[in-house]
Amino acid sequence: MIAHTPFVGLVPASLTPFTPAGELNLAAVEKQAELFVRDQVAGVFAGGTTGEFSSLTFAERDALTIRWAEVLKGTPVRLLVHVGSNCLAESRALAARAESLGAAAVAMVCPSYLKPRSPEMVIECCRDVANAAPNTPFYFYDIPVLTGVTFPVADWIEAAAERIPSLVGVKFTNPDLMTFQRLMRVCGGQLDVLFGMDEQLLAAASLGCRGAVGSGYNFASPLYHRLLAAVDRGDFAAARDLQFQGVELVALMFRTGYMAAAKELMRMRGVDLGPVRLPLPNITPEQTAAFRSEFERLGGAAAFWTA
Repeated sequence: MIAHTPFVGLVPASLTPFTPAGELNLAAVEKQAELFVRDQVAGVFAGGTTGEFSSLTFAERDALTIRWAEVLKGTPVRLLVHVGSNCLAESRALAARAESLGAAAVAMVCPSYLKPRSPEMVIECCRDVANAAPNTPFYFYDIPVLTGVTFPVADWIEAAAERIPSLVGVKFTNPDLMTFQRLMRVCGGQLDVLFGMDEQLLAAASLGCRGAVGSGYNFASPLYHRLLAAVDRGDFAAARDLQFQGVELVALMFRTGYMAAAKELMRMRGVDLGPVRLPLPNITPEQTAAFRSEFERLGGAAAFWTA
């Protein structure tokens, strides 16, 4: 296992900005970065599920990686680049690019259209990509609800670590808290397990979670900072109330259209990231007005982005 400083704190899974016409809008990345620095997040997870990576061309993903590296340079916010793809050649090229730019780490989902038929083949896929960036810490990104690839990650990871020298952890977007606990202890407790479900952050934090990657940290990291602070001081009543606020916001977003609602929340924070791309739906002006009204009912800006 190569040297690596674990991510401690919140890591937004960044949204990808588009113009009103749906083209990549790299100029908006700087405003995202400025917001993340103000919100004192630990890192940025660029080009992942929240970033609509599956709807981006290779050239767009490459350009997005380059731009994030540029805007985060000289800030305390570290860059974690998602490089997963159904095409491993593209994954290798993205990993190599991330390493050339000095990214703190890379992560990948395994191919999911032609799925690996065994945990052993998942290791082969990860090793193939990790070898393209041998000096950069590598995370396996476990998100079975979207990939359809399900296997016992806690039993798999030790064999994977033996064969992938740069493997340092797992981005665990999975509600299986039993497996999460086991992952925290395998490999002598040396793995960095980044929890990926905002709506269960309190549960993970109570089990020892140190770092979390999530879409909610784009626009509501002040709320989740307060939640983690409440856990640190042992005030679980306050932490439960804060977690429930987060749950209510997530429920509202799913009723509205999660990704489009996420972009609307960023717009409300002063960062216009444009629309989402098909096959995701955008929301109508009427839906936007209803969403904003419901957001205010939940407490609005004072509840979700006041430090």
